[in-house]
Amino acid sequence: MVLMRTVYPTIAVPLPLPLSNLPVRTNFAVRCANVHSQTQLDSRKLVLAVKEKLEKEHHNLPVGRNGRDDEDMILWFLKDRKFSIDDAIYKLTKAIKWRRDFEVSKLTEEVVKDALQTGKGYVHDLLDINGRPVVVVVGSKHIPQALDPADDERLCVFLIEKALSKLPTGKEQILTIVDLRGFSTENADLKFLTFLFDVFYYYYPKRLAQVLFVDAPFVFKPIWQLVKPLLKSYASLVRFCSAETVRKEYFTDKTLPPSFRD
Repeated sequence: MVLMRTVYPTIAVPLPLPLSNLPVRTNFAVRCANVHSQTQLDSRKLVLAVKEKLEKEHHNLPVGRNGRDDEDMILWFLKDRKFSIDDAIYKLTKAIKWRRDFEVSKLTEEVVKDALQTGKGYVHDLLDINGRPVVVVVGSKHIPQALDPADDERLCVFLIEKALSKLPTGKEQILTIVDLRGFSTENADLKFLTFLFDVFYYYYPKRLAQVLFVDAPFVFKPIWQLVKPLLKSYASLVRFCSAETVRKEYFTDKTLPPSFRD
């Protein structure tokens, strides 16, 4: 008897390619680039559509920086209104008219010097730990009867504009700190507080990262209960915290505002 040996065919098993050589990764990167390019193209079309509509329907509005043809401003309001052309135009025209009537471009330190000298508000020289410009409001130095309310409003807008001018590349929002240490009933100003949030909502949308109410005394609580419903979604930006929290979570020893140093 002759025994036959079964011979099995040899199967070549390919060695796995390095992950960096996989075509899937390259295709994914290309797809991402394409999506990004398409998004930019779509945004550009929407900006031009808003710009054209503003020129036709609101030709009397000013042009130039922060005007009806300012494409950066148009894009910002489109983002705020979730790229709805009609909603963006409505809010944008309101903001441009307000800037013109309020004469925002004419606000200087000389114009607001009386309010600025009170020390009730200033822009901190340094950025916070997240690289954001900081506006500091000192509640105990705000005496509503001491100045014309219009002066306080002009100071408010001047400080916002100054803080926005300090935005580093890639940053879009600012931090506001309301120092309530020593705050009393004579400092209460419901109208001004409402103005502050209205300005951010209508004219500087999504520029406010957070508002810190620092060491709020008991007398401030009723004021907050009155204001909170008026703020709607902006109320979620408010954080009540201590001066110690400001020191530890928002600044380093070198960047801390002087009034919060031990």
